[in-house]
Amino acid sequence: MKKVSIIGAGSFGTALSVVLGHGGFSVSLWARERNVIEKINSERMNPDYISDVELPDSVSATDSLKVALEDAEIVLFATPTHALRDVASNVRPLLTGKEIIVTVSKGIEKDTLMTPTQILVSVLDGVVLEDQIGVLSGPSHAEEVSRFKPTTVVAAAYSKRVARIIQETFMTPMFRVYLNQDIIGVEIGAALKNIMAIAAGIADGADMGDNAVAALITRGLHEMKRMGVAMGASQDTFAGLTGLGDLIVTCTSEHSRNRYVGYNIGQGKKLDEIITGMNMVAEGVKTTDSVNQWAQKNSIEMPITSAVHKVLFENMDPTDALIELMTRNPKEEKMI
Repeated sequence: MKKVSIIGAGSFGTALSVVLGHGGFSVSLWARERNVIEKINSERMNPDYISDVELPDSVSATDSLKVALEDAEIVLFATPTHALRDVASNVRPLLTGKEIIVTVSKGIEKDTLMTPTQILVSVLDGVVLEDQIGVLSGPSHAEEVSRFKPTTVVAAAYSKRVARIIQETFMTPMFRVYLNQDIIGVEIGAALKNIMAIAAGIADGADMGDNAVAALITRGLHEMKRMGVAMGASQDTFAGLTGLGDLIVTCTSEHSRNRYVGYNIGQGKKLDEIITGMNMVAEGVKTTDSVNQWAQKNSIEMPITSAVHKVLFENMDPTDALIELMTRNPKEEKMI
């Protein structure tokens, strides 16, 4: 039985442990919280993150990175992007150099403006080759993945061989994995769809109507393409699962944390109040700040990102942000 180490026992890390456990793998889940570890090992449950889903016997939890990584052939990072650098730095001295490294983080690191795989390449340099690092991404809410609802995602890596290993490892009848060679495009789509989900949530929360949400999704896709192409991605990637697919589900689903944040802001609540009341991380909040920083640095116009940034961090009223978007100078609709 091959072993996979999952670093992070939040909702998606837990969901993937279920997929892998039922797929015949031995899974070691690393978590910081003692109560999470105890419930997984004694009750086969992780109710703090996913309720009513039983974990297979082949899944165990530990707070020891050494134990979690021992004999692991694949190491999967399921931590928020802002924590990835520190966690990967702690993992680095425990690696043999033979492991395949996978991330499911969806964000852009502040200040460095790196994607998750770029962070891992930087931190693990000298121990793990760039060609051993990849990403798994797509429209895949943990609540549905853990209950074997049909889900389709993408595996991308710096080498096609590693992308295929990721595909073969995670593929099950209800968790279908496609290959994609555009790793930067996959990660840009994964990060920016969270910003657009906050925007869509704000529109819903403020009762701006379906037309407004449709416009935000469509023009949000435009911004994803604009940033991606500027960073060397293929425009076609954004018509796929990690672009349009993930954008639709994150902007419309009740499971979306980022839409939840936006909806509550649209209802008049303050960001700090919303975040304090959440058990899980909405990556789009920090990503909005990072991507807005990137857009300003590169003099690239990203009006929805800018509007969300103003609402989240500059105390702009959501209605005023919408008016600002609607009254911009007339434009032609272009693909990028």
